[in-house]
Amino acid sequence: MSVPAPVPHLRRSLRRFDIMAMGVAAVVSFDVIGQIAAGGGQALTWIAVLGMAFLLPYALLFAETGAAFPQEGGPYVWVDVAFGRLPAALTTMFYWVTNPFWLGGSLVFLAARAWHGFVFPLGSGTAADYAFKLVFIWAAILTAVVSLRRGKWITTAGAAAKVLALAFFTATAVAYGVHHGFRGLAEARFAPTTAGFLALVPVLLFAYVGFEAPNAAGDEMHDPQADVPVAIGVSGTVAAGCYLLPVAAILSAAPPGRITGIAGFMDAAELVFGIYGRWRGPLLTGVAVLFAVALLTQGSAWMIVADRMQAMAAADGGFFTRALGAFHPRLGTPVRMNLLSGVAATAFMLAAMHLAHGNASAVFGVVLSVAITTLLLSYLAVIPALLALRLRHPEVPRPYEVPFGTPGFTVAALLVYAWILLGSWVALFPGTLEAAIGVRYPFRAMWGVSRFTFETFTLSTVGLLLAVAAAGYVTQRVRTQSGDDQRQPRPPR
Repeated sequence: MSVPAPVPHLRRSLRRFDIMAMGVAAVVSFDVIGQIAAGGGQALTWIAVLGMAFLLPYALLFAETGAAFPQEGGPYVWVDVAFGRLPAALTTMFYWVTNPFWLGGSLVFLAARAWHGFVFPLGSGTAADYAFKLVFIWAAILTAVVSLRRGKWITTAGAAAKVLALAFFTATAVAYGVHHGFRGLAEARFAPTTAGFLALVPVLLFAYVGFEAPNAAGDEMHDPQADVPVAIGVSGTVAAGCYLLPVAAILSAAPPGRITGIAGFMDAAELVFGIYGRWRGPLLTGVAVLFAVALLTQGSAWMIVADRMQAMAAADGGFFTRALGAFHPRLGTPVRMNLLSGVAATAFMLAAMHLAHGNASAVFGVVLSVAITTLLLSYLAVIPALLALRLRHPEVPRPYEVPFGTPGFTVAALLVYAWILLGSWVALFPGTLEAAIGVRYPFRAMWGVSRFTFETFTLSTVGLLLAVAAAGYVTQRVRTQSGDDQRQPRPPR
């Protein structure tokens, strides 16, 4: 079995706790909590359904594969070994670019909204607004540039801030409900509907994916064979709780229809923190700061892992020049790729600022949809690659195995793939399935922009990414006499 050449200058610094913290920091998404809660009572129903029907088989697949194939680059290596360098390069482009888009899109807009409302007024489109967003983006990039043995503590602090803020909010919402009654839950409709399902499925899939991300730093783990399955199990359980409980808390306190995607969490916090009297303002400010810090470290956690994946693709000859895949000899991080991510995030933020003429809610929804689309599209190759590795390389030791062996693995992979197909279509072409089954879908009311504007932005983004990925692959093929000159056979550890 041929895998990319090992990376020099790497130090083993990730232990089991670090992998779990990185998983929580990356996967628990503040920006989608409000978006999920906007779905009403049935959001809780679908969180539970997808937790069992998608998250569980998904976690089983990546727990086995991540322990069996722990090389640096994670999903890039898996797709490369299964299907070759070109599919791996295309897949990694979508996986990687999701994160600068996400950082420069929904994360920075959500952080700016919270900062403006509860810490310091920024305005919209002002110099202060631009300055905050630029500092936010480049602070996240710099935390990815520092060595992983130091950077892991930044993501761990972000995971702790995230769990602390969610726990404090949930406890406050319960106290608010005891005092004022749980009117929101009493008025919520938990019965699932087709329209609610199609609206929520891409967001929930986006919320649940990413537990394989720490495997991008596989050669920097002390014992991935033992630690990855446990870390995925624990972080998956924590993530499910961090979605279910806060969404239930938001719905219990807020009247139906009040929650919006961009302001859902902080609007609900503003409501329930009324029980603290004169301490309400300072506590809201503190939670808003925690909120912004958690968003920043969430972006940096993804940059740490996704930039490593794209750097491995470049070093392996799949993206323009191998120079982009260089890891800094002292820091052990792909600094050039980190800086490229920062430039891409900045460019996307500037484009998003002009997308909807200052309508922050519309910008938030559209750019989050772009991030959801690009990430889900990457799994269209990753999931089949996992199954191909299971079938073609039975000789590889598997410290952890999906229950029922190959049949169990196959069923889990097919189930997860069906969900990814559905989520990708709904994210890329919202409203089309509703129209096919006769469900009304007021597009402009849902998104704040016309269908033409939405599809132009999303489809042109996807087309541009495909073109850039293909150009990067072809350019590197032309630049080298042999596409395999940097590869060497190496059995997985």
